[in-house]
Amino acid sequence: MLLLDVDGPLNPYRAKPQRRPEGYLTHRVKPASWLERHRDTPPARVKPLRLWLHPGHGPALLALPYRLVWCTTWQDEANEWIGPPIGLPRLPFVRWPRMHHGDPDGLHWKTRYLTEWAAGRPFAWVDDEIEPQDTAWITAHHPAPALTLLIDHRYGLRAADFAALAHWAEQLPAAGR
Repeated sequence: MLLLDVDGPLNPYRAKPQRRPEGYLTHRVKPASWLERHRDTPPARVKPLRLWLHPGHGPALLALPYRLVWCTTWQDEANEWIGPPIGLPRLPFVRWPRMHHGDPDGLHWKTRYLTEWAAGRPFAWVDDEIEPQDTAWITAHHPAPALTLLIDHRYGLRAADFAALAHWAEQLPAAGR
């Protein structure tokens, strides 16, 4: 499985605001969760959320030997606002019981739950907030191979990241693919 975060890997939200990254297209959206965050403002007056999405990412992700899964706070909204512009079909998603909570060991709030959700299956996780302690915890607590791939939120997924994902998957035993 390839567990995909959106903001950072697919939407390089920390790129210079005045310069869209090369190859990316600008999308302005108002997902329900965005409107909920601004519930004191009439929906027509809520400023849209700006996304930069690269249309080549969908085909490149589909070419990898993975089952793609959204691993993002967008949850199912990624199927409406992120997948279609980059050419991805509807994907399963990790449904978070809660988000952005603290962890007693300083792990990313996703780490424990996504490891439990993976249920012993091999996975690669791409995110812009992975720390060394997350990787170490997954290695110590997950019985199957796992790759954590930190993506720079200024650039999003790049050719070297796709190559690393392909190489890691090729190293898995056939039964783990």
